[in-house]
Amino acid sequence: MPDSQPLLLLTRPRAASERFLGELRDGGGSGFTPVLSPLIEVETTGPLPEMSGVTGLIFTSANGVRAYAELGGAPLPLCYAVGEATARAARHIGMKPKVAQGDAEALLALVLEDSPGGALLHLRGTHARGDLAARLTAAGQPCAEAVIYDQPTRPLSAEAVVALRGQLPVVVPLFSPRSAALFAAAARDVNATAPLFAAYMSAEVEASLSGLYVLDSEIVLRPDARLMRKSVEKLLECARLLVERGGSVKSYESDARSGKDPQATD
Repeated sequence: MPDSQPLLLLTRPRAASERFLGELRDGGGSGFTPVLSPLIEVETTGPLPEMSGVTGLIFTSANGVRAYAELGGAPLPLCYAVGEATARAARHIGMKPKVAQGDAEALLALVLEDSPGGALLHLRGTHARGDLAARLTAAGQPCAEAVIYDQPTRPLSAEAVVALRGQLPVVVPLFSPRSAALFAAAARDVNATAPLFAAYMSAEVEASLSGLYVLDSEIVLRPDARLMRKSVEKLLECARLLVERGGSVKSYESDARSGKDPQATD
């Protein structure tokens, strides 16, 4: 690893991590060393449920869209997606999704406002939150659910362990409460000593990093991949400043407590 730049630790499933890294670099991101260490992987399990009578689909992740396609699912005229990344995946397989603003609550509100009637189907993974299908049904919009993929956990890679036990700052974007909790447990298990900078997709994600000290952090204003990349870019700049100061965590903390901009120059 280069000894003069911060590390960017990506813990999402490999395809999502590689996509995030590519988009970050396409946007001009540089001056960091990427470390890919998926803590969660995605495995299509299926099978698809009986689809007769289903009038519309609901997807809360791009993984659900891909699993549906892998299992032979055909596009339906009505489709809802939790956010833009999921919508892109749905468009890729021929659907025209109605898109919410990135979280389950916004998706629930969108479907209820749309009031499509008929029978909806939420296709999801083993680990899901929000009881979307049950809440829609209780509100008068019939909705069933089916689990069509699994999200097994993985240990930290050897490279990630070295990074977390090192002296260089590590920037880690965290997208879900589950991934944040897994990362916190893994970092404690390896006795992480590296200065940590964390970007959170929500305040709930931040709360799931319980018990792990983070030097600096950012919470995006809303669940949005573009905003997440902006937060990561900002934290990478802060981490580079720490490297330029010789890795002085105390100096960085002192500036933060005094209200001085850690990125300001004299």
